[in-house]
Amino acid sequence: MNGSRIAAVGHYQPARVLTNEDLAGLVDTSDEWIRSRVGIRTRRIAGPDEPVDELAAHAAAKALATAGLTPGDIDLVLVATSTAVNRSPNMAARVAARLGIPSPAAMDLNVVCAGFTHALATADHTLRAGAASRALVIGADKMSEVADWSDRTTCVLVGDGAGAAVVEAASSGDAPGIGPVLWGSAPEMGNAVRIEGQPARFAQEGQSVYRWATTQLPPLARRACERAGLTPADLAAVVLHQANLRIIEPLAEKIGAVNAVVARDVTESGNTSAASIPLAFSKLVERGEISTGDPVLLFGFGGNLSYAGQVVRCP
Repeated sequence: MNGSRIAAVGHYQPARVLTNEDLAGLVDTSDEWIRSRVGIRTRRIAGPDEPVDELAAHAAAKALATAGLTPGDIDLVLVATSTAVNRSPNMAARVAARLGIPSPAAMDLNVVCAGFTHALATADHTLRAGAASRALVIGADKMSEVADWSDRTTCVLVGDGAGAAVVEAASSGDAPGIGPVLWGSAPEMGNAVRIEGQPARFAQEGQSVYRWATTQLPPLARRACERAGLTPADLAAVVLHQANLRIIEPLAEKIGAVNAVVARDVTESGNTSAASIPLAFSKLVERGEISTGDPVLLFGFGGNLSYAGQVVRCP
């Protein structure tokens, strides 16, 4: 097999916009406090009648339409999420049912904020092995459902949304469009980011995550570039997990991607967990900030203190 490539991307966000001023009416905070600490201005919040699979299906439908494909062209559906309320049917099966995809393999992956890049690697490996021919890879999370809206240190971070990619086998003679993955974790520090309890609530040790991300991840991201046969200076764009602008900017600088567009969608979308990378990537493509064939580093990190990254070619 010649590997796989991303044929198209798509994204979806709920209509409701929650501003920093709105949050100031809920907890002791302010627009200046939020912007100075995390760089977020607004975030989108789904309603009670908008479950995770609906967000995911909207993004997936957009990616399918952009690729010029029908649901019947898909034989693998992977959904990265950590906010699925119901265990069965899983989100992938629910999305397949919403879109009318006949008899796909349908699996969820819970690697929290690094979920999409893990799912993308899984799809790439599956296509390389010949076990599928075309996949929908989706990152979708409804973080508002697990937020503690009385905790000003965490509720200001979160947003809801979904992003999706259509992944297909590369044509004979074409170079792979998805580079080798670099992935791993620091399980001994896994409690630094948590979604647990009844009801489940999001909590984190912000300073621990900041130090880990800005010190441990830059050499790993550079290794992901090396595995693709590139240097960071070759990158046209860097799409990191949209956790916090104060993490994204120093991390991008330390990677050394001096010629790259750096995705900063966190400012308008907040932290959407597994949705953040495909959401930000899709927006860069839609706005024409990157062109077909451009090398883009996708690098997810966070919950479980897991990470996964690969260089992909822009569809």
